[in-house]
Amino acid sequence: MKAWVLHGINDLRLEEINTPIIGENEVLLAVKAAGICGSDIPRVFHTGTYSYPLIPGHEFAGQVMAVGGSVDEKWQGKRVGVFPLIPCGECLPCQKEQYEMCRHYSYLGSRCDGGFAEYAAVPEKNLISLPEGVSFEEAAMLEPMAVAVHAMRKIAPAPGECIVICGMGTIGLFLLMFLLEAGHKNIFVIGNKDFQKRMAQKHGLSAQAYCDSRTQDAEKWLDEQTGGRGADVLFECVGRNETVGQAVRMTGPGGRIMLVGNPASDMTLPKAVYWKILRNQLTVFGTWNSSFTHSREDDWHYVLERLGDGRIAPKQMITHRYPLEELDQGLTVMKDKKEEYGKVMAGN
Repeated sequence: MKAWVLHGINDLRLEEINTPIIGENEVLLAVKAAGICGSDIPRVFHTGTYSYPLIPGHEFAGQVMAVGGSVDEKWQGKRVGVFPLIPCGECLPCQKEQYEMCRHYSYLGSRCDGGFAEYAAVPEKNLISLPEGVSFEEAAMLEPMAVAVHAMRKIAPAPGECIVICGMGTIGLFLLMFLLEAGHKNIFVIGNKDFQKRMAQKHGLSAQAYCDSRTQDAEKWLDEQTGGRGADVLFECVGRNETVGQAVRMTGPGGRIMLVGNPASDMTLPKAVYWKILRNQLTVFGTWNSSFTHSREDDWHYVLERLGDGRIAPKQMITHRYPLEELDQGLTVMKDKKEEYGKVMAGN
């Protein structure tokens, strides 16, 4: 099969390799669509990964072509999405079905081979069956959508609360989409790209509720928008020291902050920011993944239900599509940032 194999930092090669030999509890998945995540950029070009060689890609979907000896035959031929985190099943969080907090997890695309290939070996427990109306491209976005939903459900904004999203990348835009779908109206967002503003407005946000941090002082803007009240709930989706400090300053007394953005560097808290947390009695949450338990109550089923009945429309986020053989062009677009992009997708 064809696969993009990472041999070291900035050493990604398209190669002909053997199709995976599946284990007893795995299926052989023909990958039909794979999204490039922002975290794939440092993994490929800057920081590397846990071992080499490795096939990256953790946002993907496809069709089951073969099943292992212990796998339920019902999966044969099924169209499926893939939960990329492989939990150990034994640690305390796993015993509580909090797999996203597993102490000894593996991960498709970063700790073991993922979806930037024609085929992938996937554990049966990581599959979710797709309704007929859900496309492979939409299913390849289940993972980032579920991450956004997990953050939203964890902090649980109440009706009428003032909600602020700082950072309008993929997760921030998906957060906005699901907050609006859930009926929240008092939402303000802070972004720094023309594409982000257009997408926020397509989702249904008014122009007045969007702050372009390139030309506006976000803290002053929010103060004016809220009459000095600040945010009741703030999602920090950037992961930089300056935006975390800004998030604390923009959150009103008794407010809640959800840290979602992957850290770009070491994170430090200036004394004044720390004092603000104490004196305003702020609650700070953190999240990095999503809940997948095979229950209809988990984050993945929450997303899939809304995809299936058309309540959300994530396809409008896709700006670039490449065949698998040209996936490296999508990585370059995201690395160099020389053109606008939203979700970058590769397909077989």
